[in-house]
Amino acid sequence: MAFPELYILRHGETTWNAENRMQGELNSPLTEKGMRDAARQGEILAGLDLRGFAYFCSPQGRAFQTAGIAVATIADHIHTDARLREIGVGDWSGRLRNELPVPKGKDPFLAQYEIAPNGEGFARLKLRCRAFLADLEGPAVLITHGITSTMIRGLVVGEKAHAVRTMHGGQGCVYHLKDGVQNLLE
Repeated sequence: MAFPELYILRHGETTWNAENRMQGELNSPLTEKGMRDAARQGEILAGLDLRGFAYFCSPQGRAFQTAGIAVATIADHIHTDARLREIGVGDWSGRLRNELPVPKGKDPFLAQYEIAPNGEGFARLKLRCRAFLADLEGPAVLITHGITSTMIRGLVVGEKAHAVRTMHGGQGCVYHLKDGVQNLLE
């Protein structure tokens, strides 16, 4: 499947990110650093030719707050789409990561999302991300979350999406995806 050109932003650092809490569908506000992360993303985007791009944002507060800082001055319209929300972590929402089981494997951080009791899981996340991508009608800027960003990038560029140091979404940077290639803009 061919995909349109994409720029993908993860929301800036939140209070719960700084505390190492699982957020999932819950929300916490951006920290001062998070606001600087979003401003940096805005600086990156301001240097690009984004004529003809649509802007889509997760409806969750931290992503919407990031969009207000990063793209409000360059976007005519910012559309919210629930399919861009973060993966649900069920019973682990709001819990400190160090209180949770740490699965063995190459990426225990990522594996926690798959095993969260009553969580969404990767299969369901993949379905909604595929549906979102299938509905895109042209190039877009997406403001989303770490795990959702990882899933979308994996669907668009394959395993190459996971070969960067900020695989989990990279706060303060922007991923550019075009013609099956991912570039990290910092």
